[in-house]
Amino acid sequence: MKKKIFFVIALCFGFILASLSTAQAQNKIGVVNSQDVLEKSIEGKRVLSQLADQDKKNQDQLAKLDEEIRKLETRLNTQRMTLSDEALMQLNSDLTRKRTERTRLSEDMARDMQELQFRLYSRLQNELIPIIEQIGKEKGFDIIFDLRNSGAVYVNPAIDITEEVIKRYDAVKTKK
Repeated sequence: MKKKIFFVIALCFGFILASLSTAQAQNKIGVVNSQDVLEKSIEGKRVLSQLADQDKKNQDQLAKLDEEIRKLETRLNTQRMTLSDEALMQLNSDLTRKRTERTRLSEDMARDMQELQFRLYSRLQNELIPIIEQIGKEKGFDIIFDLRNSGAVYVNPAIDITEEVIKRYDAVKTKK
């Protein structure tokens, strides 16, 4: 009796292993590196440039405020002994106001940059998904992973469709 049970269990285990190995052999996986698409595609470069330009404008604006704050601090330090109490209080008030303005501006700029980045990346992603899906269907992939978010340590270059995605995306964008 024990031999029959063992035989049945072994037979079931064999079937399970056989079905798993055939199921795994049938799955076709692809990967795309979204960071490479962002950095190498024409539109991706445009998006990165737009973000860099906005960041430069923000930094210039903050530097201007920093300079105004520095001037107020210098004035306060050099004229502290010669200013009246009222003028000293006004200068301290101006300095506090400028520092608050700078903090708020910095926070607003950071939030605006995050929103801009999200909007631009979302648009890019929405334009790329149909291209990736088309390549996946053409190549018979069952699933395509984003290499940037997959946690993969090694990927066979044969399943990487990044360059093809970039070529097709650039072709679509240059037609417009």
